[in-house]
Amino acid sequence: MKKIALVLFVVVSTIANAQVTDKMPPQINVTGEGKVKVVPDQAIITVGVENVGANAAEVKKKNDASIDAVVKFLKSSGLPASDYQTRRVNLNRNYDFEKKKYNSFTASQTIVITLKDLTKYDNLMMGLTDAGVNTINGVEFRTSKQAQYESEARGKAVQAARGKANDYATALGQKAGKALMVTDNTQTYYPVMRTEMYAMKADAAPQRETLAVGEIEITANVNISFQLD
Repeated sequence: MKKIALVLFVVVSTIANAQVTDKMPPQINVTGEGKVKVVPDQAIITVGVENVGANAAEVKKKNDASIDAVVKFLKSSGLPASDYQTRRVNLNRNYDFEKKKYNSFTASQTIVITLKDLTKYDNLMMGLTDAGVNTINGVEFRTSKQAQYESEARGKAVQAARGKANDYATALGQKAGKALMVTDNTQTYYPVMRTEMYAMKADAAPQRETLAVGEIEITANVNISFQLD
């Protein structure tokens, strides 16, 4: 009896699935990509201070003194307090694998700075090195109109998907109708420029330009199912 009931359930389920499939209109599934290239007007700069020594307390004290000078410089440079933030603070004991013993301590602290005026980049970096910064982890370019350009990229992605659907439909002797389903596959990516530490004093050379801004690319990716008419 149970076997008969199971077979009946499978048959009913198969018929139901077939009915659902029959009700689904013929469709075509395509992807589209939209790109907008813009000149960035902001930068996220990650800098830090690192000191190594035999005594943990002395190393930490030395690192704190440098960070204090860096923070005071940032305040004096006119940057809003909301535009810089401590990201990581570390104090590590270093192990010498050759001598098989701990021989030093490393203290480090990282500060992330949002620079909204790129013309101030060189003066800012010179001032930071003078204040005690000895590590620069990278520069990440951004735009203050991110939402606007993302919207433009999404519009282009939809247009690209529609154009692709029309191409396939025409080749099939049909037409691409209304959109049945839209899936956003966009992943935000910010290009990072790696930079090396330099020890040039601000008054040791004429003003120079060390930042190549270039362009950033804002991309949107979409997957759309169109009805085939």
